[in-house]
Amino acid sequence: MNHVLDEARLQEHHNNNFSEQRLFSQRHEFARDGFIKLRDIVDDTVREEIAAEVKNLIERQLERRDLHLATTDNTPRYMSVVRSEFIAENSPLINALSKSDVLLGTLSQIAGTRIVPSVSKDEEYLITQQERKGDTHGWHWGDYSFALIWIIETPPVAKGGMLQCVPHTSWDKANPRIHELLCSNSIATYGFKTGDIYFLRTDTTLHRTIPLNEDATRIILNMTWAAEKDLSANLHGNDRWWEDQHVEAAKSLT
Repeated sequence: MNHVLDEARLQEHHNNNFSEQRLFSQRHEFARDGFIKLRDIVDDTVREEIAAEVKNLIERQLERRDLHLATTDNTPRYMSVVRSEFIAENSPLINALSKSDVLLGTLSQIAGTRIVPSVSKDEEYLITQQERKGDTHGWHWGDYSFALIWIIETPPVAKGGMLQCVPHTSWDKANPRIHELLCSNSIATYGFKTGDIYFLRTDTTLHRTIPLNEDATRIILNMTWAAEKDLSANLHGNDRWWEDQHVEAAKSLT
């Protein structure tokens, strides 16, 4: 794949689509919900190019994960993944877009704080593919503050795969208490169409995907970013399951 980001065209797209009034509204929606759909954060051409890159990467590296994770109360991770370093090495377009001043500038305005493209190499990107009945990314938070999720392919909501969120929560890896949080907070559920994009406050939004209820394909690309507060935090742990399925906090089912 030889797609190249046209930063000037992206700037023109943002100038035409993200007015001060729209950004004001989106900033408050994001602060309230920890989630916002942003399908038009790029134009159709870039979305199609990203989708093509992701599918090409899947053809070249895909590793299955079936495990439960102790640091999120043993919630499941049933899916296949393409790891961050492989994406970084093989997709100049994804690399360039994730570090684009135009993209990060607009997202920073929506977030109400500066977004920093400085995360550990194994967390910059992740491609996941759910494909089997029961596949899910169980309840969890992110180590870093922000993620932009590209819905490369998704089945109809009747087959599952929707996103559920509980904003304004916090993660204690030693005692997550996820079930207590689910009992004491409202859960928002979001459905998607292929091509959708959403922005998520990952460190304070407990979230999961609803398990697929039959074999179907759900593919996403995750771009992860930090807030300035994350830069001084020690975010490395024993639960980096996407990088190594045998990490200490993971209980493999295979």
